[in-house]
Amino acid sequence: MAKHETPMLDQLESGPWPSFVSDIKQEIAHRKANPNNVELQIPADVPEDILGVLELSFKHGRTHWKHGGIVGVFGYGGGVIGRYCDQPEMFPGVAHFHTIRVNQPAGKFYTTEYLRKLCDLWEFRGSGITNMHGSTGDIIFLGTHTKQLEEIFFELTHNLNQDLGGSGSNLRTPADCIGMARCEYACYDTQDLCHTLTNEYQDELHRPAFPYKFKFKFDGCPNCCVASIARSDMSFVGTWRDDIKIDQEAVKAYIGGEIAPNGGAHAGRDWGPFDIQKEVIGLCPTGCMWMEGDKLMIDNRECTRCMHCINVMPRALRIGDDRGLSILVGAKAPILDGAQMGSLLVPFIKAEAPYDEIKEVIEKVWDWWMEEGKNRERLGELIKRQGFQRLLEMTEIEPMPQHVQEPRSNPYIFWKEEEVEGGWERDVNEFRKYHLR
Repeated sequence: MAKHETPMLDQLESGPWPSFVSDIKQEIAHRKANPNNVELQIPADVPEDILGVLELSFKHGRTHWKHGGIVGVFGYGGGVIGRYCDQPEMFPGVAHFHTIRVNQPAGKFYTTEYLRKLCDLWEFRGSGITNMHGSTGDIIFLGTHTKQLEEIFFELTHNLNQDLGGSGSNLRTPADCIGMARCEYACYDTQDLCHTLTNEYQDELHRPAFPYKFKFKFDGCPNCCVASIARSDMSFVGTWRDDIKIDQEAVKAYIGGEIAPNGGAHAGRDWGPFDIQKEVIGLCPTGCMWMEGDKLMIDNRECTRCMHCINVMPRALRIGDDRGLSILVGAKAPILDGAQMGSLLVPFIKAEAPYDEIKEVIEKVWDWWMEEGKNRERLGELIKRQGFQRLLEMTEIEPMPQHVQEPRSNPYIFWKEEEVEGGWERDVNEFRKYHLR
């Protein structure tokens, strides 16, 4: 018999989709099947109390979780998120129920043996319930008691060679796409850059000193499989600056129906014959493609590297050879000022170890944000408040056309004193020389 009646939660199992309620019930059944497992370091009925407190929240229309005090591991200011239940007498198993963030490996590659060790550790000292790679990117250990925190940390660092992730006003756990390990579109080694910066900025990751959270995310190409352009304060998006490579024979094969478009992703559906004008050329955002006879032509100066044509005809079109990445800044979900996408800061930079040029940009951005940012103000909100021009000044990056979002509508120009002195007379003389003859 269930410890708590959960009629509302039970409804979540009735639909066609997998349910977390079923997962928790599976953990409950596992623990009940091993009632003599005295080695468990927190009560075996913890998963039941999780469902009980959630059912109560559904019933009351408000949460029964709260923050209470600060918990963590010695020497770290982040990685552990304190969670407490405001009904400890009713649900003693989750009176305190802390979340631990674990830093995932670059590219999220695991061995089965390693995953088993993680699960065994959490079964032993936690609730047995995990969340793998949510929007924050980490491995999430959901729910343990305060006295287990140091024990879990010791086991992770000494026996599993694994560090905690980030939480609080610090650098959050960097996350990257699968990169060159599996993807032919990757323009740089996302895993190496992610791993390098994770190790380089350990202090910023574990000891909160920023105005608010700061996220790195690494996409190997403009397809943005980890959505870095929308979800990170500083995103690194792979790109190239030479021409798209074209195999004209393969183009003919796509047009003739010999090769299925989109890598065969729509196999089994009758979409009709492939129409390159409708499905590729007509959907180019800059109109930089056209056909000359049976040849596909591209004006690469107008190409924005959106990847659409390459995705549709991967055997005919390939990324260029002069590869690197673009750095965008300021993306975030709604916090103070609404959702924002990243703004282009560095159009192209080579991504080559030891990545000194990239680190230089990062640290200049941080210096400005830490000096000028208000409490709980993300980088994108500071840029919006002080202006993108100010960011360019602080990073010492020369303005270029790629930084311009739209034509200027304000007719006034405000000069700085150092720009006016001497420069004004020179400009007047130049004007007279060429226009007042």
